[in-house]
Amino acid sequence: MATNAPTRVKKLYNDLDDIVPESLAGLAEAHPDIVTVDTAQNLVLRAGGPKRGKVALISGGGSGHEPLHGGFVGAGMLDAAAAGHVFTSPVPDQMEAATRAVDGGAGVLHIVKNYTGDVLNFQLAAELVAGQIEVSTVVTNDDVAVQDSLYTAGRRGVGVTVLLEKIAGAHAEAGGSLSEVTATAIKVNAQGRSMGLALTSCVVPAAGTPTFDLGADEVEVGIGIHGEPGRRRERLAPVDDMAEWLVSPIVSDLGLSRGDKVLAFVNGMGGTPLIELYIAFHSVAKILGGQGIAIERSLVGNYITSLEMAGFSVTLLRLDDSLTGLWDAPVHTAALRWGV
Repeated sequence: MATNAPTRVKKLYNDLDDIVPESLAGLAEAHPDIVTVDTAQNLVLRAGGPKRGKVALISGGGSGHEPLHGGFVGAGMLDAAAAGHVFTSPVPDQMEAATRAVDGGAGVLHIVKNYTGDVLNFQLAAELVAGQIEVSTVVTNDDVAVQDSLYTAGRRGVGVTVLLEKIAGAHAEAGGSLSEVTATAIKVNAQGRSMGLALTSCVVPAAGTPTFDLGADEVEVGIGIHGEPGRRRERLAPVDDMAEWLVSPIVSDLGLSRGDKVLAFVNGMGGTPLIELYIAFHSVAKILGGQGIAIERSLVGNYITSLEMAGFSVTLLRLDDSLTGLWDAPVHTAALRWGV
């Protein structure tokens, strides 16, 4: 008998329940000099244990956004990352365990993307260690696409999270106090904005079918990293036009003007080849150059993804000498490394 049931998309896994722990095991086996994995709690930890006297940085969230966050654990960036199930927040016990595991006596900074589950569970974890470990929290909320979504109150935390983890991580590595590192993280969040678009939906392994339907000539503008819908749908257009859809709202929201300097981050959503991302970066560079905004630093690649979604996001961070110096500082993680 004929059926109208959609065909399941093929995925690489052994068992649905083992996707996250087996992925983390592979990360640790591929990079034993950088990370270890707590398999009981699904934590990625910096190899060598906590560094005495250094502020520790922790982040985390649902899996499916790799290399965020586990790929950014290492020297000059995060000390730990908690991995939830695909697109599902880690639980407070994970975050508490991570906080205790990396505390070196100088306090711990929680870097939290603005999704309701992440915010609540990190808050509970901070309460569980209150009086024993000093914890500071910074919530990223850089997405200009929508004010509220299915998963958030206020703007979503997206691409700025990567830049914040690197820059605040460098400040902590250089010996900054908890209050100083927190202030740097707050500054990065305040000076960065992001927006993305999708050419295709992602496919959550447990569902096996696309999260949303897009026509062959349609683009979803302003998507979230869990496949949430965005501002609007548009017809597929040249990359110059699509880049304009993303860059203009960011420039406007940040109040960027001629003479400003930025870090320009063109991020792949997981399924877009690098050749296309560089085309997108070329478009972004033309737009900013035409407005007299200088790209002082850049990052191009798949760094905060939505499984295999095709599309890209743009993040702009207004730079000053302090932030530029911290961005340039050495980093050695599975997904980001230079200067070492």
